[in-house]
Amino acid sequence: MISRLRGTLESVEEGIAVLACGDLAYEVMVPACEVQRLEGRIGDTITLHTIHLLEGVSQGASYRPRLFGFASIADREFFELFTGVRGFGPRKALRALAIPFPRIAEAIATGDLGLLSSLPEIGRKSAQNIVAELAESVDGYLASVGASTPRAGAAADPNRQMALDAIEVLVQLGEPRPTARDLVDRAVAVEPVPISVEATVTAALRLRGR
Repeated sequence: MISRLRGTLESVEEGIAVLACGDLAYEVMVPACEVQRLEGRIGDTITLHTIHLLEGVSQGASYRPRLFGFASIADREFFELFTGVRGFGPRKALRALAIPFPRIAEAIATGDLGLLSSLPEIGRKSAQNIVAELAESVDGYLASVGASTPRAGAAADPNRQMALDAIEVLVQLGEPRPTARDLVDRAVAVEPVPISVEATVTAALRLRGR
C-alpha cells in the first residue's frame, strides 16, 4: 500500500500528476480542484497523500494499479467518504470534486442542491443522494471547524473537537444541524477559547435570538 509520495512534480496533464521520487516516477490521478494549483508548482517538491487501488480494465478481465493523490490526509478521507455514495467510483468522484473539499462539505451539510448539481458528474438526483447519505458525516471537513485537519487528529486540537461536540449537543436539543453549526461558529468567534462544551452550547443558545 502506497499512502504518501514526496518528490518533484514533473507534469500535470488531463488530471494526472507525474511525481519523480528518486529514480522512479509515479502517475497520480488528482481531483479536478487540484489541477490548477499543481500546474503552478511544476518543478517543486510536493507531497501527495495517496490511495492505491486496483482498477478493472477490459470489463474486469484484468486489473491495473492506480494511485489517487490528495493535498492532505483530510482531503483523502473526504474522497473515501464521497466514493461511498452509490454510483460514485474513484474516477467519477475525481471529476466531480471540482471545487475545494470544505466548500463541497458545506454544501452537503446545508443541503445546497444547487451548488452540488452544478458540479461535473452530479445531477439533481445525485445531489439529493449525496446529501441524504453524507449530511451527518461531513462536519469534520468543514472549513469553519478546521477541515484542513484530519478527523483522526481531533485529540490534538481540543478547541476544534469542542466545537464539533457542541454542534452535536445542539442537534440533540432540536436545533437543525446548519443552524447549530452557525451558532457554534458565532459563539467561538466571540469566545475563541471556550472553557467547555457546556459553555460553548450556552453561548450559542444565548446568540440564538440575535
